[in-house]
Amino acid sequence: MNKKNFFRMMAVAAVASVAITSCDKSTPKMDEKGAEQQAPVELKIAFVEVDSIMTQYTFCKDYTQILQKKGQNIQNTLAAKQRSLEQAAANFQQKLQQNAYTREQAEGIQASLQKQAADLDVLNQRLSNEFQTETDKYNNALRDSIQHFLARYNKDKKYSLILSKAGDNLLYADKAFDITAEVIAGLNKAYKPAKSETAKKETAEKKEEAAPAKK
Repeated sequence: MNKKNFFRMMAVAAVASVAITSCDKSTPKMDEKGAEQQAPVELKIAFVEVDSIMTQYTFCKDYTQILQKKGQNIQNTLAAKQRSLEQAAANFQQKLQQNAYTREQAEGIQASLQKQAADLDVLNQRLSNEFQTETDKYNNALRDSIQHFLARYNKDKKYSLILSKAGDNLLYADKAFDITAEVIAGLNKAYKPAKSETAKKETAEKKEEAAPAKK
C-alpha cells in the first residue's frame, strides 16, 4: 500500500465516524415514554461523499502534503542511517578477514555496531510514534472541523440524519439527498490555514523593516 492510500484510509475513517453520527444537535433527548409523541413527523436525511471531502477540502489536501513530507523525511533519515550501518558492518567484516584487528579491537567494533543497530531500532520506533501522533492530530482536527461545521449548518437545514457515503457502504442513495457540494464549500470557506514557521518569520521581518527607526 502506498503512502497516499495509507493517509487516505486513515482520514476516510475519521470522516466516516463523524458524518455517521452527525445530526441535529438541537433535537431534545426523549425518554422511552415520550418517544412516540415527540418523534419527528418527517425524517429528513442527507449524505456526504467522503472521497470528495478528501480531495476537495483544502484542509485535507494541506495536511496530506504535510504528512507525506514528514513521512518521506522519516524514511530518508532511517534509510541513510541504515546504509551507513551496513557499510560500516561490511568494512568491519572485510578487515576482519584480513586480520586487521586484534581480538580486543574486533570485539570493541562489533559491540559498537550492535549498539548502533539498537539505537537505529529505537530511533525507528520514536519517529514512527511521532508520525502516528501527527496523524492522530490530523484526524482529530479533521473530525472536529466537520462536526463544528455540521452543527452550524444543520441549525437551518434541520436534518434528522446526515450519513457518510464512502465506497459501497450505502447500497443506494438518491442524488437529491447529496449535500456534498454545500458541505465542502462551507468547510473551505471556514478553513483558515495556519501560517508556517517560515511564513511567520518572513512576516515578522517585513514588519521590522517597515517600522520606523527608533531615535
